[in-house]
Amino acid sequence: MRGLNSTQSKLIAWGLLVVGIVGHALLGFSASAATLRVKDISRVKGVRNNQLVGYGLVVGLSKTGDKSRSTQTSTANLINNFNGRLNNDNDIRSTNTAAVIVTAIVPPFAKEGDPLDVMVSSMADAASLEGGVLVNTELRAPNGEVVALAQGPLSTGGTSVSASGSSKRTAITTSARIPNGAIMEREIHTDIGDENGMDLVLNRTDFTLASRVAESITKSVAPARAIDGSTVRVLFPDQFIDNRVAFLSRVENVTVNATEEVAKVVINERTGTIVIGNNVKLLPAAVAHGGITVSVSTENSVSQPDSFSPGGQTVGISNSKISIDKAQGSLVKLGANATLQDLVAALNALGVTPSDLISVLQALKASGSLEATLEII
Repeated sequence: MRGLNSTQSKLIAWGLLVVGIVGHALLGFSASAATLRVKDISRVKGVRNNQLVGYGLVVGLSKTGDKSRSTQTSTANLINNFNGRLNNDNDIRSTNTAAVIVTAIVPPFAKEGDPLDVMVSSMADAASLEGGVLVNTELRAPNGEVVALAQGPLSTGGTSVSASGSSKRTAITTSARIPNGAIMEREIHTDIGDENGMDLVLNRTDFTLASRVAESITKSVAPARAIDGSTVRVLFPDQFIDNRVAFLSRVENVTVNATEEVAKVVINERTGTIVIGNNVKLLPAAVAHGGITVSVSTENSVSQPDSFSPGGQTVGISNSKISIDKAQGSLVKLGANATLQDLVAALNALGVTPSDLISVLQALKASGSLEATLEII
């Protein structure tokens, strides 16, 4: 990486080795030994958050509001609604007001009178919302219904000051929060399932996990089947048709054996971090990068049982060898059945920088030697 001396590069590289080995060790445990609760890996279809949005005005700003014509019109309408009198809309010349968009998220089963946190963001050229107060604002659902009302003093979490061409800012002050700044005016009705059952949606698509969830629920609670890789259909027993919360409580506490993740290598090029997952394998290949040459080869052999051994079988064995050749004749050889972790260790032993290591991994993936998903974040 640019800007790092050799010592820093080696320290980062060794850090990558530790991350890879630790990740491999943690994921190396048998997945069947770990159990997961249904509530931690799924959600009930239809039980979700809802988004609200509204248009409002923030007042009380210290000449940091916006100068847009629409804000002046909105301010004039506000004054008229309170029976105020204006001879001309142009009489409003103050920059103590700002037009804002107000947003909020309603959790499932929120009731009338429940408080909500709201986010307030300026729409025009307001310099800052610091010290402002949001005037009563209607928050609407996508269907246009008013669900909540928001009002209160804004918290920007920082400050922004400018004078004589100089400025200093400790946070973005054109957006702010109002903790518990909205009150629910009506409930958004949420159904738990339909007449016959409910659908559980897994947090990730995994056919094996979906099958195991359905099997575990069927054995312990009620009939269930996997519809696809992320959806499990669960039928309501007769005694729980009118008591679905108690039924859902039983379902979400069912435990399921975990499945092994897809073999994956995750790379963060900005920080030089590399995490190597479980079951990552290498096929024969050779990579030359700068003064480094990486070779991966496989030797096949046969293991035969002892003479007259009962139940013995002849088994084929693939022994992989990795050698790395660097400039000036440096050579590192790895033993049989070498893995990607062995390759990373050998590269780090030669003081390879993280950027070089990432390039080698990308080349191995492009050649088809790296049997894993390469994810760059």
